[in-house]
Amino acid sequence: MNSFTTIIDAHALAVQGKVLEAPFSGSVTSAQGFKAAGTHIGVKRKRKDLALIYSEVPATVACMFTTNVMKAAPILWNEKVVAGSKKVRGIVINSGNANSCTGKEGLENAEIMAATYAECIGVTPEEILVCSTGVIGVQLPMEIITKGIINTSTSLEHSKLAGQLAAEAIMTTDTYTKQISVEFEVDGKKVVLGAMAKGSGMIHPNMATMLSFITTDLSIAPHMLEKALKDSGADTYNMISVDGDTSTNDMVAIMANGLAGNEEIVSEDAGYFTFCEVLKKVNTHLAKIIVQDGEGATKFLEAQVEYAASKEDARLLARSIVSSSLVKTAFFGEDANWGRIICAMGYSGAKFDPAYVSISLESAGGIIELLKHGEPVCVNEILAKQILAEKNIIIHVDMNSGKEEATAWGCDLSYDYVRINGSYRT
Repeated sequence: MNSFTTIIDAHALAVQGKVLEAPFSGSVTSAQGFKAAGTHIGVKRKRKDLALIYSEVPATVACMFTTNVMKAAPILWNEKVVAGSKKVRGIVINSGNANSCTGKEGLENAEIMAATYAECIGVTPEEILVCSTGVIGVQLPMEIITKGIINTSTSLEHSKLAGQLAAEAIMTTDTYTKQISVEFEVDGKKVVLGAMAKGSGMIHPNMATMLSFITTDLSIAPHMLEKALKDSGADTYNMISVDGDTSTNDMVAIMANGLAGNEEIVSEDAGYFTFCEVLKKVNTHLAKIIVQDGEGATKFLEAQVEYAASKEDARLLARSIVSSSLVKTAFFGEDANWGRIICAMGYSGAKFDPAYVSISLESAGGIIELLKHGEPVCVNEILAKQILAEKNIIIHVDMNSGKEEATAWGCDLSYDYVRINGSYRT
């Protein structure tokens, strides 16, 4: 039997005018054998700024890293760890300082972070992943960092609170924590997958200033874990955009320690496909709430491209729509300026015939057709305003050219986005 259930509360909260799903009953500590901790050590003035994740046994690992050529020091360290070994024991994450563009000293500091945490839990530095998020171009305060790791490691717990504290500690401009926990079955064994993420700005396809950490007690071979994460990431984290910027520090890491006791997944069998379904569900949820928490966002946009000639064309079109600054500002102004949508499609790189394209908008306020088979439709501006006044809006695009589809998620650009980023460092 292979089935799953998501452990979440079935209601929504309003946070600073945004609608989001929360709070969740689980996080990175939900699966067997995983502990976490999170606290304030002094990198930031007040908010928590150090998180630790720990697996009681060696865990298979897979990662996705930023496509930015200017990779931060922790990313370079992690690439070596993943290339050299498929087993890790822990992750150390600091917020408030990205340790990016920090030269040789930055690389040394990332290694010191790994070595310090490794000594605390009795493993080698090569079994530790390191993550940093925050301001670029500033050296880490290593005396504060090392002391903080040592002290915080004594607080590692397998508890809901520990997971919550860790989720709080990885936040930067986030306005809420992002967590989820899912239970499912493989070979009749209960398997748990827990996750936490952070991200609010510098978000663009091929990841962004986002970090995502996934833990599971599933037993799965390294090559199958890598494939599952890569396939899931293509339709989730790589389909979101807040502001068109891809960060130097982005990464997604998944640890699988095998304590659920299922027979190891080594091929694309029923258990593997169940796991992939769960993983995509979790990553889709995290990707969407990252965008919902976009800096200064007042609208959550979902671009659904259907009947495209190829999967790649569908992805290019959907991403281009949610990434366009002019599309974003039109939605902020609640203006049904569909010309900006078709314009973004035109420069996406996808091949299509504009004469076949139809576009409509939908929200709780109704649905309105804007373009039909390449011909403009007379717009009822009153209905359009009613639809665009809602916070969650779907952009339907029918290419009428094939069978492929893709969905991308984005948000509007508001005055607050400029305010937040204009004074980010100071």
